[in-house]
Amino acid sequence: MGDLANQKSFEEKVQFNLEIKKSRYQGLSNGKVHAAEMIAAYRGYGEALRPFITDTSSLLLQMIEDGKDVLCEGAQGTMLDLDFGTYPYVTSSVTTAGGVTTGLGIPPQMVDEVVGVVKAYTTRVGEGTLPTEEKGEIGAELREKGKEFGTTTGRPRRCGWLDGMVLKYGKRLNGYSSFVVTKLDVLTGFKEIKFAEAYEINGERTTEFPTDPNLFAQVKPIYRTFEGWEEDITSARAISKLPKACRAYLSYIEEYSGVPIRYVSIGADRDSMIIR
Repeated sequence: MGDLANQKSFEEKVQFNLEIKKSRYQGLSNGKVHAAEMIAAYRGYGEALRPFITDTSSLLLQMIEDGKDVLCEGAQGTMLDLDFGTYPYVTSSVTTAGGVTTGLGIPPQMVDEVVGVVKAYTTRVGEGTLPTEEKGEIGAELREKGKEFGTTTGRPRRCGWLDGMVLKYGKRLNGYSSFVVTKLDVLTGFKEIKFAEAYEINGERTTEFPTDPNLFAQVKPIYRTFEGWEEDITSARAISKLPKACRAYLSYIEEYSGVPIRYVSIGADRDSMIIR
């Protein structure tokens, strides 16, 4: 971003990179890429962005030292992390809480709280191991009720039961201080609800998350089954107002993970949230 505010530096870097990548674009636009047009367009972007270009690490650090609250939102999910996710089906960046340090330059000791956001069931876009995936009617029902389709592409997400092993793995990597459980209302109407509390690998039960991608691809989930509920929960604004079966499911997530649930989303509206 800093280069956009320095015209001479930006032009030099554009010319340098075009020369390096010339062989790649020879088959495009008759092999012609007009550097002058590109530079002129981005010069305009630079002027528009100039007031907002700064040393963000320094800015955030000053805000923290001034006693202001800084909320950082992680992108995507733990299992898509470049280093600790389901490689090679990952993204190109750090998606764990460590991204606060590597991406924003905030010292680790200045992070006071790490809130894990987890759906009441599991979803994934694209390829990669998803042990609890339901490929039949249950998966389709979760997808339809949860509107699990890409916002831009409309691509359907793969859906399945909540994977406790992934929750614990995420806790180990991120150090969650609390959970936000979202889309709990989507589970309304299921006669029974499953939760993967362990894996079976080569015929043996394990509660250790396999970090070897080849081994992870072979796991079979071992489920704990919960009674479902039929009552509409979208008007509840306190845990005590939820059906008994619903409360039992949430309580077990807390017990199993060792992470308290601080927020519960029970609908699509902005105020459809239980705050404990």
